[in-house]
Amino acid sequence: MESLISFIYRVINLCRKEMLAVLKDPANRVILIVPPLMQSLLFGYAANFDLNDVPYVVLDQSSTASSRTLLDRVDGTGVFHRVATLHSSAEIERFIGNGEALIALHFPSDFEERLNAADRAPLQLIVDGRNSATGNSAVGYVRAIVTDFNQSLNRATASPVEVVARSWFNPNLETRWMIMPAMIAALSMIQTVMLTALSVAREREQGTFDQLLVTPHTPFEILISKAIPPIIIGLVQSTLVLLVALFWFHVPMAGSLVTLYTGLLMFTIASVGIGLSISALSANMHQAMLYTFVLIMPLMLLSGLATPVANMPDLLQTATYANPLRFAIQLVRAVYLEGAQLADVWRDMIPLMLIAVVTLPLAAWLFRHRLV
Repeated sequence: MESLISFIYRVINLCRKEMLAVLKDPANRVILIVPPLMQSLLFGYAANFDLNDVPYVVLDQSSTASSRTLLDRVDGTGVFHRVATLHSSAEIERFIGNGEALIALHFPSDFEERLNAADRAPLQLIVDGRNSATGNSAVGYVRAIVTDFNQSLNRATASPVEVVARSWFNPNLETRWMIMPAMIAALSMIQTVMLTALSVAREREQGTFDQLLVTPHTPFEILISKAIPPIIIGLVQSTLVLLVALFWFHVPMAGSLVTLYTGLLMFTIASVGIGLSISALSANMHQAMLYTFVLIMPLMLLSGLATPVANMPDLLQTATYANPLRFAIQLVRAVYLEGAQLADVWRDMIPLMLIAVVTLPLAAWLFRHRLV
């Protein structure tokens, strides 16, 4: 018990030293608070994305020549590709909810009868609102295809086929609803990795790291003390972006804060592990900054933030499994927009735990290696 209390006391003292090293400089305090606020506002207002590829499913309860002709026009655009042909409306939830399809087309059983009667024939279009940019574009494409189909009918009714669009998880298909939840993870990761990567490199330049090594503290205790403050700071920054999303942009949160912060904690630990590994490898702050900038850009591009992971080449899709930000964005969006519970997102936490299990011992080994 005495050794445990002594261990906790030493770790607390080291954590206090790390927090003071970060917060004693007024410039550092500004950098830790102002950038995530500014970036969240900029992304919320300015970010926009284009349509690349639209996987869709179809439920054709009509199975007539008219519905097949309209589907041929959809398939012929080169933008839409059919993932599955469904047999019941209950199957739509699985494909849209799992992200396998962006939209679902539903032809009612009386589709052709209404057309032959010169009446309006509704075509239900269900859209995954979590990807609002491509969702909006997909709705526009489908409306244009239907308009062209209507003109080819030469009927007296102006618009025989009427598209009835319904968006899931994002009723108005606002891009901000897609961007802001992802920013909760992405913005905190940038500074968490940077802050952690500079921690040891800064002490080496100042000459205090050698003094730390001759103290009774073990490499494990040094690792813990270097990890806890960035984890706290990363969660605080995520909270700032969350508050901006909730109270400034009024993006409602459907899920549980407990589930959200459980996932964010796992993600932040994985990010800190990456930063500590960079820090242990770097001889000075310039090297740490260079390694961080070289790594951060691919992590952002391969996260699914800018473009869906499914649209990437197979090789890059495989590479994203080593990217903690990919799983963090999936998890945060699922909890924030869908109201997913821990039982729904635990699969996204496994890669985060694996990354942390690899990077944190690697950093500890590098500390011991340098001790030798």
